[in-house]
Amino acid sequence: MKDYEKKYEVKGQALIYYMPKEVDHHVSQQLCKELDMLIDAFAVKELELDFKQTEFMDSSGIGVVIGRSKTMQFRDGKVSASHLSRRVKMIFESAGLQRIVEVKGEE
Repeated sequence: MKDYEKKYEVKGQALIYYMPKEVDHHVSQQLCKELDMLIDAFAVKELELDFKQTEFMDSSGIGVVIGRSKTMQFRDGKVSASHLSRRVKMIFESAGLQRIVEVKGEE
């Protein structure tokens, strides 16, 4: 199974979640619920949001990242973001997300 065919994988206490092609208000509420459920189910200490497939993200996507960051802080964990396209990286920088989430794995 290729990375783009699966939604997430768990490696020890780390959850890698493959973000969808579009992270907007149509998917963000369900995304929050799914991420929170996975964080609880696997009791992870590290959440990596992999944006390899993501082509579009709006303010609700920013909310998803901030909300999961707060969730992981509460659990003494951390959030990182990887494979940001130029467009997504610009959104991260304009929202100041790199101050609360480690950015790794440039596109």
